[in-house]
Amino acid sequence: MKLYDLELSGNCYKVRLLAAFLGVPLELIAVDLMNGEQKRPEFLKLNLLGQVPVLVEGDLVLRDSQAILVYLARRYGGGDWLPSEAADMARITPWVSTAANEIARGPADARLHDKFGYPIDVEQARAKAHHILEIIDQQLSGRAWLELSRPTIADIACFPYVALAPEGGVSLATYPNVKAWIGRIQALPRFVTMPGIG
Repeated sequence: MKLYDLELSGNCYKVRLLAAFLGVPLELIAVDLMNGEQKRPEFLKLNLLGQVPVLVEGDLVLRDSQAILVYLARRYGGGDWLPSEAADMARITPWVSTAANEIARGPADARLHDKFGYPIDVEQARAKAHHILEIIDQQLSGRAWLELSRPTIADIACFPYVALAPEGGVSLATYPNVKAWIGRIQALPRFVTMPGIG
């Protein structure tokens, strides 16, 4: 199984992290975004959007980190990371969407500005980051995981850019439940890290 990857991408990292938890080996293929490799014709055959990550397993080619999490969880997780029961799946799905929306436009955008120099309204991104961090902190009050009684792809989808928030000038100091949740994820067997996550 191949993962077209960028080491500093939180979206690529969430795929590497779930694969590690599942014990699924990945062949990592680094994509040089700084030199525009993702916009070259050979890469665009894999993903017309010109984005990483892209997962290739046999004839299957998947783009979008959230879709890849769903695939890995259902194919290799035996229902542990994404249950098939309707109500439980429905509880997990909004957090996967939150990762692609509120977290992407909040802490992830703030990090894009500070770490990579993207021309983003960083104050707006930081305000959005604090708003979603308040919600996540409330959700985690009195519970270990975002949903259910165990880690799921809800946690994996949201974890990277929340944990990387300080790289975008967003302190986690006032979110004790978030900080404890980050620690619980880091304590899971087979956890792997990425640059920027302690």
